[in-house]
Amino acid sequence: MPFAPAASSPSQLSLFDEPPPPASAPPPPPPPSAPGVFRHPRSQREIRFGEHVVAYELRRARRRSIGFVVGAEGLSVSAPRWVGLGDVEAALREKANWILRKLHEQRERADRVAQARIDWRDGASIPFLGRPVTVRLDPRAAGAMLDAEAGLLRVGLPPAADPAQVRDVVQSWLQRQARRLFEERCGVYAERLDVRITRLSLSSASTRWGSASADGSIRLNWRLVHFALPVIDYVVTHELAHLREMNHGPAFWNVVRSVLPEYERSRSTLRDELLPVFD
Repeated sequence: MPFAPAASSPSQLSLFDEPPPPASAPPPPPPPSAPGVFRHPRSQREIRFGEHVVAYELRRARRRSIGFVVGAEGLSVSAPRWVGLGDVEAALREKANWILRKLHEQRERADRVAQARIDWRDGASIPFLGRPVTVRLDPRAAGAMLDAEAGLLRVGLPPAADPAQVRDVVQSWLQRQARRLFEERCGVYAERLDVRITRLSLSSASTRWGSASADGSIRLNWRLVHFALPVIDYVVTHELAHLREMNHGPAFWNVVRSVLPEYERSRSTLRDELLPVFD
């Protein structure tokens, strides 16, 4: 998954509550040159940028300037009631490169999400600790049992089981594995960082991988279990480090680095990987 940062107070910090990239970061690449048609489902107008056609939603609002939003549905434009269509199109052409780049990014992400959607049946594949595991429906199995050597998760359901049943059994198994693993890794890194955890709980949040409170409570998203162990260790360390530094300043990152010198690699994986879609 893209996730939006959640607001936090000084007593609770999230992995996503991090500073934005420095202003000196290199500019983004130009938009792809391949022609394309981008159509918002509520579009009333369209504009052509070279070989690209963009059908956009135009909304009139009480505002002083023209605003652009590129989301999963496409391009939405908000303009003051007194601004003519010619001025709207002129503003769009001025931002053409940015608009096209964002539209292509949204389309690519939608394609990746579609590929990540799981068909819950015998033979479905899910990532577990960074490796693919194949779901094998086997009515002789009790619940769900992992055959790590064969890369199979044997699920105690008949081959014609309803997809929702398969999903629920697999998700329940993943959550049990997550709790077991998180307890183990938190124990390891709490000792290394010399901090004390008062409570560990699983989260299903859509906007946070983890959070830490000043009272020693740690919450970790169960879906971290899809990632390889170094990524899980990074999130665990990140949250435990907050028990010493309730901020994202240099001192905090020095705490993280003290036990994970190469944490940046796992941090990048966490941001770039797209997890399977559970629906």
